[in-house]
Amino acid sequence: MPLRSLIRLAAISAAAVLSSLVAVSAADAPAPGLSLALTAGAVTDLSVAENLWLHVPVGQPASPWIAPGAFAAKWQGQITAELRADYTFHAEFSGTLKLILNDTVAIEAAGTGDTPVLGKTVRLNKGANTLVAEYTPPAAGDAFLRVFWSNKETPYTPIPFSALTHSASPELAKSLQVHLGRDLFIEHRCAKCHSVPQGIAELAMDAPAFAGIGSRRNPDWMARWIQDPEALRHGTPMPKVFTGADAAEQSKAVAAFLSSLKAGSSPTPTAGNAAEGKALYEKLHCVACHNPPDTAEQDAKKIGQKQVLAKFAPGTLSPFLQKPAEHYAWIRMPNFKLTAEEAGNLAAYLEANADKAATGAAPAEEALVAKGRTLVQNSGCLNCHALDLQNQFAARPLSSLATDRWNTSCVADAPADGAKAPRYAFGVEDRQALRAFAASDRRSLTRQTSLDFLARQSERLNCRECHGKIEGFPGFELLPGKLKPEWAARFIAGNESWKPRTWLEARMPGFPAYAEGLATGLSQMAGLPPKSPEDPTPADTAELAKAGQKIAGANGGFSCISCHGIADFGATQVFEAPGLNLAHSYARLQKPYFRRWLRAPTSVDPSTKMPVYFDEEGKSPLPDILGGDGPKTIGAVWEYLRLGDKMQKPE
Repeated sequence: MPLRSLIRLAAISAAAVLSSLVAVSAADAPAPGLSLALTAGAVTDLSVAENLWLHVPVGQPASPWIAPGAFAAKWQGQITAELRADYTFHAEFSGTLKLILNDTVAIEAAGTGDTPVLGKTVRLNKGANTLVAEYTPPAAGDAFLRVFWSNKETPYTPIPFSALTHSASPELAKSLQVHLGRDLFIEHRCAKCHSVPQGIAELAMDAPAFAGIGSRRNPDWMARWIQDPEALRHGTPMPKVFTGADAAEQSKAVAAFLSSLKAGSSPTPTAGNAAEGKALYEKLHCVACHNPPDTAEQDAKKIGQKQVLAKFAPGTLSPFLQKPAEHYAWIRMPNFKLTAEEAGNLAAYLEANADKAATGAAPAEEALVAKGRTLVQNSGCLNCHALDLQNQFAARPLSSLATDRWNTSCVADAPADGAKAPRYAFGVEDRQALRAFAASDRRSLTRQTSLDFLARQSERLNCRECHGKIEGFPGFELLPGKLKPEWAARFIAGNESWKPRTWLEARMPGFPAYAEGLATGLSQMAGLPPKSPEDPTPADTAELAKAGQKIAGANGGFSCISCHGIADFGATQVFEAPGLNLAHSYARLQKPYFRRWLRAPTSVDPSTKMPVYFDEEGKSPLPDILGGDGPKTIGAVWEYLRLGDKMQKPE
């Protein structure tokens, strides 16, 4: 498996494992994030965290590797300062925290979570400084921790991911190898054959349904895919089911049977404009995951599109682009909510530049189709692919697979041709990781955390290929703790009725099966709960909202309406990239993020065009409104936003 260079969300990935192994054996270069030890009883789980953030709902595990209940957390690594300066650390937490910088105790306190704990000022040297944080949750309630820093130039803000690093160790590398084995077990649907009672939701991930597949896929492509899926798509979790001298004939028979599974009438051939399709392809940034079909250079890590004519039956590509998850809920292909015209144009572009499809009808010999039917029933295909047909394949449950058996069958180093076990494209590191996972108690497959889901699936869905790389898409580092999980889940699923950045040609695609896990993971990653807490309404909310309306106006206020629409009222100035409509902000934004954003937007996102209104001490430049009190001014704007689509236009 190739070493990836992307920053990992929690380092529970192949690249993180390999990075640690390489660091131990070759160089002691620091890696992104802090090492994190989570201990419950005699069990300790070592991983990598991107920041001093944590949220564990009561009754849930802090990690898939430890049981729910009491635990302790310890972060270790280095924090890098660009210049030698004095920093103050702040923490919001429940339980107890001890934070040590360069052998100096910055915070040692108990917290209730009601008010931030202000630590002592610590001198950080230019470059790397040692950091150790020890946290113990409270006896009751959720466990959470959020650490921030500030100095003269930087207001109260999260520590940037890029400022935190850790040194590799054999213990960490070994733990991450076990994590990788679990990831591979989940991604390759191993539990579909080797059953796990009461496993996590991801163990139920599906594969393309077989019902009606003969109307959607070409027989020649299916035969080649079944015979050697890795040859057609690098990195696919689909194994090579048949090996040996009869593999080609067996694959052909299965393809013949699948081709006989028809559904509905013949589709209408694609009609569209290829030039407009190419323009749409570029606007949607399809290159984040795909190699353009009209480009000679092909990235082996991306999914090629030269095969679309060979793969899709005539006329079926356009419907697929409109409803990619119709026959495969956990597909990585997102739903862009394409119109019929857009899908037709996109299909026309792809087909115009694809390799020609094989001609000829599917083999229809009765004996061959019958043979394919039997193979589908007996070879494990129906463990992953749904079809109303009796499954006659059975494998040992995971509980009966002793560790010493993980050198054979699916994970054998050199499987024999003709062996009945499916053959996956596992590399040496993959097989070692799977065996390391096998040696664990495997209970991690019964424990799910949103952060674990986010770490794995955000990488699988290539979230960072858009966020931070396309104009208008916020960097991935800005997302944790920004959006309320309820709104984020609707947005990621493609169910939100409005587009935040109307000026942006690109659009956020929908990932319905992944939405809730990603949304709650982003919240919990920032130390916030998976469900937005109730926001208390101040007794003077009407007066505060009126003050917020004044602040948003151009007459004695911040002139927010110059750039932002407010409910039905458009921005008063003409911009190529207007700000978001403020009527949606309350439903969308987490309150702590909003407060930091309005207080010092450039400290959150240095590239933002949002002005800085408050001085270094946090005072408002509007002394006639709430006496220029900064926190009260921000609170007034929040109460104004609370009105949503009932917001009145400011002066």
